[in-house]
Amino acid sequence: MDFASLTPLEGGWSGQTFLAEAAGERHVVRIYAEPGPRGDQAHEVDAALLRLVRGLVPVADVLEVRRGDPATGMPALLVTSLLPGERGDLVLPRLDDAQLAILGREVGALAATLGAMPQLRAGPFVDGDLRIGTFGGADGLDDWVRQHEPAFAHWSDDERTGLLAVAEQAQVLLDSVGRHCLVHSDLNPKNLLVDPETLQITGLVDWEFAHAGHPFTDLGNVLRFDRQPAYVDAVLAAYGDRHDIDPTAALDLARAADLWALVDLASRHGQNPVADWAEHLLRAIANQRNHNAWLTND
Repeated sequence: MDFASLTPLEGGWSGQTFLAEAAGERHVVRIYAEPGPRGDQAHEVDAALLRLVRGLVPVADVLEVRRGDPATGMPALLVTSLLPGERGDLVLPRLDDAQLAILGREVGALAATLGAMPQLRAGPFVDGDLRIGTFGGADGLDDWVRQHEPAFAHWSDDERTGLLAVAEQAQVLLDSVGRHCLVHSDLNPKNLLVDPETLQITGLVDWEFAHAGHPFTDLGNVLRFDRQPAYVDAVLAAYGDRHDIDPTAALDLARAADLWALVDLASRHGQNPVADWAEHLLRAIANQRNHNAWLTND
């Protein structure tokens, strides 16, 4: 395949994903030029994950996996098919309540499917065999908050105390779930492809943060910022139908699980609008001492 002409895909995907044409067909090429948390095995892990879930969730076909060549400076590559559909973050704002319910059930079913793919323990995937490594650092959500406290030095003492109290309570709730599953870990509309007519999900992309983890992590990501009632209710109904859990209990666990990502994202406030929004939300959670809190108009 000739990679002489590559066009960056809209939406970013870490600035490493491009559209290529070969023999009249279009493909997606991911270039692993920058080292990430998976090191030089990132392309192998991504390819293995796509093959693992193929037929269970809508993902691209793996066409080629090419190792990097240090001698020539050629980075590793992953070539996949191009999936149809429009990015979900572009579709979602156009929908009325009835359409939000349709898409919400699609998203909830997708999150439920991922949550039903069991893993023996939590940890990062370290190679193409999807062996599970060990997360370093924090011993629980409260410790995670303590590690990120310097980023919230401009908060009041009461706000920092409130966030730690919420984290401790949330960890107790999370510990009540005694299993692990495959976690996409970036399950938001930007990484979903949607048929704008039928509102069916045609693709789930960008698996760079996928790991073995808590079953409610993806559900929490889905519902972090997109809180239209018709959408939320439909997501929870579909998830609850699959896992036989009350929607209110599922939402409580999802919000608790999302605190891990929310703390990390909020600690990068000032770097981009999403991180700033995350910090505003986390501050509301700390002030209200409730991991289910939402932003007010004050």
